[in-house]
Amino acid sequence: MTRTIAIALLHHPVLDRAGQVVTTSMTNMDLHDMARSAKSYGLASMFVVHPIEAQRELVRRIREHWVAGSGKNRIPDRALALELIRCVVTLDEVLAELGPDTEIWTTAAEARGADVVRYADAKTRLAAGTSPVLLVFGTGWGLAPSVIDQAALRLEPIAAGVPTGYNHLSVRAACAITLDRLLG
Repeated sequence: MTRTIAIALLHHPVLDRAGQVVTTSMTNMDLHDMARSAKSYGLASMFVVHPIEAQRELVRRIREHWVAGSGKNRIPDRALALELIRCVVTLDEVLAELGPDTEIWTTAAEARGADVVRYADAKTRLAAGTSPVLLVFGTGWGLAPSVIDQAALRLEPIAAGVPTGYNHLSVRAACAITLDRLLG
């Protein structure tokens, strides 16, 4: 049996720079780039988790433009990627859709003291298991502790091979790197 693997772009609950739980705004680039990465690596779905209806409506309109509108006529390959996008209100909705045995795997620039798993070990675990896996990517300044605490696996932070003193990748870049390390 092949595992179902999906990603979630979480806009709430995430942290702001002061460490407070907030809701962030959706960005068009995140949708396009993360959906293209998900399609390239054969993922089942890309969930956009946002509690604000106006933001979910914006996601739906962007998706519709590229999947069925004039965007599909201009760039048909984009439609194949954006078809993967699903809008939901909460992370619980994603888990309900994927099933009760879904493993949440988190990614973060900082693990906040939690145990982490190296990518090589996670790749081995991914290949050996059968339960669905949801890779959760946070916006803002990272995932809220309540999300990190739900994780069955916390991936090690992505970092350069040599210390640079800087580590603030875009969520799009983190997604692409993570997928390549796990599925490439």
